[in-house]
Amino acid sequence: MALLDVGRIVKPHGMRGEVVVELVTNRTERLEPGSVLRSTTGTDLEVLRSSPHQGRWIVAFAGVGDRDGAEALRDTGLCAEPLADPDALWVHELIGAQVEDREGRRHGRVEAVEANPASDLLVLDTGGLVPLRFVVGREPGRVVVDVPAGLLDGDAADAADAAGAADEAGAAQAADASDEGGDRG
Repeated sequence: MALLDVGRIVKPHGMRGEVVVELVTNRTERLEPGSVLRSTTGTDLEVLRSSPHQGRWIVAFAGVGDRDGAEALRDTGLCAEPLADPDALWVHELIGAQVEDREGRRHGRVEAVEANPASDLLVLDTGGLVPLRFVVGREPGRVVVDVPAGLLDGDAADAADAAGAADEAGAAQAADASDEGGDRG
C-alpha cells in the first residue's frame, strides 16, 4: 500500500530527544502514542508522546533519547498508511478524478488540492476552483459536486450573458415594431 506524506520533522526541541513536527494533515491521531510513522529514510518511528505547540507538535519518538539523535532527524519527512475512514476525502484519491455536477456535466479533472482557510479547494485542469465543502459524492476516479450557479463554468456565465443580450435585442425589436405601427393620423 502506498504511504501518504503526513508531516516533517522541523528541528530538535530541547535536550531529551524531542523534535518539532509540522503536520500536513488535519488527522492529529497520527501523533498519538503508539502510532508508527515511516521516515523518508525508511526508518519506522514510534510515537511515545506528543503535544501541540505553537501550531506544530512536540514529539518524542522511541529510540531518540538525546539532542544528537533528534538533530539527525532534522528535515526528515514522515509518512503513514492511509487511515480507514470511508467518509474522509483523501487527496491521493482526489488527484486525477473527473469532477461532475449532479446533472452529470463534466468540469475537468482534479490536478491538486490547495489549502484555503475557509475550505480547501479542488484545483481543476480547466482552471476552475471548487471548495471541498461542495463535494457531495465520490467513487474511484469521479467526484460529484453541487456548486452554486456560475461557480464552475464560464460557459454558464456566457450563456446567461447571451440570453440577456437576446432579451435586450428582442425588446428593442418589439419597441421598433411598436414605433412603426404607432400613430397614423
